[in-house]
Amino acid sequence: MLKFEQVSKTYPNGYHAVKNISFEVDSGEILVLIGPSGCGKTTSMKMINRLIPHTSGKIYVQGKDITQENPVTLRKNIGYVIQQIGLFPHYTIEDNVGLIPELKGWSRDKKKARVSEMLRLVGLDPEIYAKRYPKQLSGGQQQRVGVARALAADPDIILMDEPFGALDPITREQLQDELLRLQQEVKKTIVFVTHDMEEALKLGDKIAILRDGELVQIDTPEQILCHPADEFVEGFVGKNRLYQNPEFIPVTEVMRDNPSTTLPGRSPSRALTFMRQRKTDTLLVSDEAGRLLGIVSAYDVSAQMDSSVTIRDIMQSPQALLEDTATAKDALALITEAPFGIIPVVTGSGTIAGIVTRSSLLTAFAAQWVGGEEKA
Repeated sequence: MLKFEQVSKTYPNGYHAVKNISFEVDSGEILVLIGPSGCGKTTSMKMINRLIPHTSGKIYVQGKDITQENPVTLRKNIGYVIQQIGLFPHYTIEDNVGLIPELKGWSRDKKKARVSEMLRLVGLDPEIYAKRYPKQLSGGQQQRVGVARALAADPDIILMDEPFGALDPITREQLQDELLRLQQEVKKTIVFVTHDMEEALKLGDKIAILRDGELVQIDTPEQILCHPADEFVEGFVGKNRLYQNPEFIPVTEVMRDNPSTTLPGRSPSRALTFMRQRKTDTLLVSDEAGRLLGIVSAYDVSAQMDSSVTIRDIMQSPQALLEDTATAKDALALITEAPFGIIPVVTGSGTIAGIVTRSSLLTAFAAQWVGGEEKA
């Protein structure tokens, strides 16, 4: 859908704003460009619709070299949303949203239907808002109109230059959620510029981190957090930010990999002795192949000490369970509901891989804030 090949931008005074960057964005992906001020992120974005001409390299949209396209035609097929919104104050909301369809020669009825569709899509009732003027709307509502206008002509790509940066935190978060909801419906290719790493992690399918005009790393949010390319990326992202985003942490990093287990044929007395040795009040019950069968507590074992039953007879089925492909966020959501305060973690075949406890979660997260990860 969008491809940069060794693209550079050098100004007549010799300043290299962008230096030989290459990347690809697939159809329907959100690419977030982020980096310190002056890193070249906005310049890179504006080169896509030729608001800024690139000096060298190739930029392709839908497989076509943009330098071979008429700039006006190119821009009509690329939506553009900016921080200042850019609505025409003397145009109604209907006219603002219908601007590009009007320029592309759409019929009046087709344009009117599209405007109504787009306003509804961004949560604005056209019966209420179509005839209003921008000054009659809040900042958040104006930005919704800006998004509707960018979508109106059904463009191939949408460019968003810090579109939510001027909004208050609550409205900003609401519009971020709205953008993700919209993307599920329209599945556009979006290039989104921001200076906010939290916003980048929330919105991006891919994140491109730039420094001094160079592309330092482009990857998924998970890979950026877990495997930063160098110290600059690690510092820019924030060393502890991974633990602020538990959806990117594998559950295997917050579990204990040596849980206490027992076979189902063991007697209660032997099981209780083993519990005392291991200083635990629960055991996972497994078969000889290590597959999870159930959980047994010290209370239940003690209650059956004088009977002839086995662990199989008193174990409980695991009500809270995670596969080893789950995340720490999954564990955090489940731990309060887990009987005995433990969550067994199993492989796809049911083999016990470990166990998550309140203690293991606390230890994993606390270590990041007290420097525990640096200890030998």
